[in-house]
Amino acid sequence: MKGHLPAGMVRFPVVYFNYKEIAMDTRRKVTQIGLDVHRRFSIASLRDGSSRIVARQRLEHADRNGLRKKISNWPAETPVILEGTFGWGWMSDELLAAKMEPHLASSRKVAAWRQGRGLAKSNKLDADLLGELWDQKPRWWEVWLAPQEVRDQRELLRHRMSLVRIQTGVKNRIHAVLHRHGIITELSDLFGVSGRRFLSRLVEDEQALRETGRRTLKDQLILLDALRRLIARATRQFRATVRHNATAKRLTTLPGISTVLAYTIMAEIGRIERFADSRCLLRYSLLAPQADDSGEERDGKPIGRRIGHAGRTTLQWAWIEAAHGAVRKDGSLRAIFNRRTNNGKEDRNRGYITVANRMCRIGYAMWRKQMDYQEVPPARPGSMKTGKTGSVKKREELVSSGNGPALPPYGHTPRLIEA
Repeated sequence: MKGHLPAGMVRFPVVYFNYKEIAMDTRRKVTQIGLDVHRRFSIASLRDGSSRIVARQRLEHADRNGLRKKISNWPAETPVILEGTFGWGWMSDELLAAKMEPHLASSRKVAAWRQGRGLAKSNKLDADLLGELWDQKPRWWEVWLAPQEVRDQRELLRHRMSLVRIQTGVKNRIHAVLHRHGIITELSDLFGVSGRRFLSRLVEDEQALRETGRRTLKDQLILLDALRRLIARATRQFRATVRHNATAKRLTTLPGISTVLAYTIMAEIGRIERFADSRCLLRYSLLAPQADDSGEERDGKPIGRRIGHAGRTTLQWAWIEAAHGAVRKDGSLRAIFNRRTNNGKEDRNRGYITVANRMCRIGYAMWRKQMDYQEVPPARPGSMKTGKTGSVKKREELVSSGNGPALPPYGHTPRLIEA
């Protein structure tokens, strides 16, 4: 019947405050706040020590001074839970400035929790649900709240990625102009030095291209030059950051990792301390193998095997991109690739993923221990006194040729020296 609650549920009295300040007695009761952030406004749900809702507030984003005044009226150091959706960054900065304690909740987990409880979705109910999360022990819902410095690094990274993506589109349109007019060239790189000279002559050639084609090609080349300047400027910022950051500089000692890839890995990881071990970083990097295989045991490969879906795809790309260069430069990593791909004859993509998995483990150890990479690992304590034995030399020769086993074993990561 309308107005009745299901058995076991209790209705608590709620006060919806539309005026600017919360009453002093209500303010003393607040112990946790759920904040549902939208583009133009936010809804705050304030709860007391018994998890009862004592007040709700609407915060208008356009009135930033009014928003700050309402936040400052909340009790200091109160935990505020907000979802990790669009807009949480600037709101967390405002909460920290007001001496609040912001916590970030996984939107995927919160949505599954809401659906599992059969709750409807609305602005008011979402804020109430976020406020209720604080009572959940352990905090299964919480994800890392990246500080402002890391978010700025990621913003510059996303900016350069978007510029490169636009540049690729411009190059494709230039190829399309030539294709539409039947112009064939044997140049390997249409946008290298020789290719640009060819395109510049083509813009002035009235017989090869009609006026519309020449105008389109000229505008695309102007746009391409502007994009290249912007990408170069962002790359210079990457280099400056890596040059003055000890961790990023150390990552460049790992084979296959360039300045851009080192900056990407540093920005996406943020703080290595938030990962308990290398396995956690592997899952975050979407490089840890997983399988959805239950029921009766069977022979062969697991069913539904994959490398994860909840993580940083940009970080996954960076490790796999680095693996392509590492296989060419490093003997031990090339040996891992050869074993997985039958010396490069089959399943090469999975081979690069296997090498990326290994590099991620090494990178984790380098970052945590503040040590540089070395292809030949130091001797284990007690294995030999001085020099290299014949067996060690033989293993190193096999590794350098790409025919021997990886050195050291897969579960051991001493491939490091002190910086």
